[in-house]
Amino acid sequence: MRGPRKLGRGVAIVGAGSSRFGAFPDRASREIFVDAFVETLASVDKGIDPKEIEALYLGCFSGDLFEGQGHLAPIIADWIGLTPKPAVRVEGACGSSGLALRQGIMAIASGLYDLVLVGGVEKMTSLPTDRVTDALAAASDVIYEAAIGFTFPGVFAAIATAYLDRYGAAPEHLMRVAIKNHENAALNPKAHFSQTIRAIMEARREKTRQRGGAIPNWRDEMDFLRDPQANPVVAWPLRLFDCSPISDGATCLLICAEEIAREFTDDPIRVVASAHASGGALASWDGLTSIPAARIAAQQAYEMAGIGPKEVQLAEVHDCFTIAEIVALEDLGLVGPGRGAWATAEGVTARDGLVPVNTSGGLKAKGHPVGATGAAQVMEIWHQLRGQAGARQVGGRDLRLGLAHNIGGTGGTCVVHILERR
Repeated sequence: MRGPRKLGRGVAIVGAGSSRFGAFPDRASREIFVDAFVETLASVDKGIDPKEIEALYLGCFSGDLFEGQGHLAPIIADWIGLTPKPAVRVEGACGSSGLALRQGIMAIASGLYDLVLVGGVEKMTSLPTDRVTDALAAASDVIYEAAIGFTFPGVFAAIATAYLDRYGAAPEHLMRVAIKNHENAALNPKAHFSQTIRAIMEARREKTRQRGGAIPNWRDEMDFLRDPQANPVVAWPLRLFDCSPISDGATCLLICAEEIAREFTDDPIRVVASAHASGGALASWDGLTSIPAARIAAQQAYEMAGIGPKEVQLAEVHDCFTIAEIVALEDLGLVGPGRGAWATAEGVTARDGLVPVNTSGGLKAKGHPVGATGAAQVMEIWHQLRGQAGARQVGGRDLRLGLAHNIGGTGGTCVVHILERR
């Protein structure tokens, strides 16, 4: 039987950058991507001539639906001055730029290229919320899921309901995830939501006072999040603050063959694992409290890296909804089955906890421009391992290993990358 897969050639990340995540009604995706590209070039410690870049792998879920623009990769390449270099769009729903990174890694590991740009972009806010929901539902199984109204809030509400029932958790466990991730995002200048839940609560209270209304008697963030007027139900048990926002944004990563990495930086971050697994619609799962493709991709990544989950020091996981972070903790083996909800409540995943999770703010608060998300997760790990995450930097430990977990669709795609600083 064959042993664990290994990259045929070492790959390192030597630069990364992103646009601000948020709503930018007057800007096209190509313009937003330029912001990420310019920052990426500036992040390369020893400088880089863009003419050295040999190819672009671009993650984008559906510029076709969101802004009526298909065939985006060569357009982006033209706007950043890379034509006539090869430019490929990679689509894997919310896992698009995680897959794009994997394609770039394989291109370098094969020896085809030495230096490539990986990116992700999505311009989602051109559409109203109901049409965004429909566009995202195209990433589900349109016959067995979307056709019966199983849009993504409904899918993850079903997962949450099953999880609460099986393990005896409560909606308050989901709220703890939102509070934690907003606290991290408040320290992230690129985040869509740069406020803590408490700050949002106080702003709402002040707004009510200025209008002369009855001032809500919220004692703390949990009171605020339990209030159905402040935090209405979207699909029970998920409420508004359990859901990631509709965001515009772009992210870039500059990756190269390990043997040339020190031409660009004295502090390269190595890719020690890139794993990808696929899965079917929810009806094919053996239960709703775990995503099968995520478990498989995680196991393959650990085998490729030659480590176990207990060696992971921090992680960025796909928290499109708060329940998704809880399930991811278990699928990745960072905690045992049924322990994800309590691990968050007990502070295990806090920035100063045993295994910090979503120090960027996660999809929940940093934002979720779906095509850019996977690359953005890896960028956060890159910054953290290099000690360059600013106010949200994990302190008090020598960070060496970080993991990024990117899901597409209703679990049909999962990509897991493990990065190492030596």
